[in-house]
Amino acid sequence: MSTETVRVTVDTVALAIEQGALEVLLIKRKFDPFKSSWALPGGFIADTDKTLDEAAARELLEETNVGDVYLEQLYSFGEKGRDPRGRTVTVAYLALLRQEELELKASSDASGVAWWPVNQLPELAFDHADIISYARKRLRYKIEYSPAAFMLIPEKFTLRDLQMVYEAVLGRSVDNRNFRKKFLNTGVLQELDETSQETSFRPARLYNFSEGEFERLPDRPVFLF
Repeated sequence: MSTETVRVTVDTVALAIEQGALEVLLIKRKFDPFKSSWALPGGFIADTDKTLDEAAARELLEETNVGDVYLEQLYSFGEKGRDPRGRTVTVAYLALLRQEELELKASSDASGVAWWPVNQLPELAFDHADIISYARKRLRYKIEYSPAAFMLIPEKFTLRDLQMVYEAVLGRSVDNRNFRKKFLNTGVLQELDETSQETSFRPARLYNFSEGEFERLPDRPVFLF
């Protein structure tokens, strides 16, 4: 009985919020297949990679210059025909980032790197559009019960900043009064004696997120809007 060789890759869906829009980090492929097409940062497992997590972190750093970030394993994609080079299973990862903290630089087998709004994606290599779609669904669920949203904003933020994260991830507007009341009632936001310096709006109070208060909650909050 003949057997088909199955190869393993890793791909990372790195998401961030920019001007109220959810964006994903993409690289332009330098080589075939899909040369010059946009794709998720990733690649084949190397002999030097001790774990899948290590492989994903290495590929992300090599192709985008983004390192030292938390990566969460998302899902595995192994449909036949997804890679023209042969049967390939990819283990996808999710990273939640802040664009202002990063300095992008394409290298390795990437000829370019850029942020793209998830609602205005170019034609992507492989099945990466499906992987991004899955990541968006997972993130919508995560922000309902976890502190995931706070990984997408600066340490000091306004309530409007936080609301914009939820609206960008959910893809719709939420009720302003209900949003503020629900968050302030949980006690996970610490009010600071500082205000924003934005000139287009009135100065707004700044807050930061208290992970300790979140962990001390008797029940996990459900941030449904």
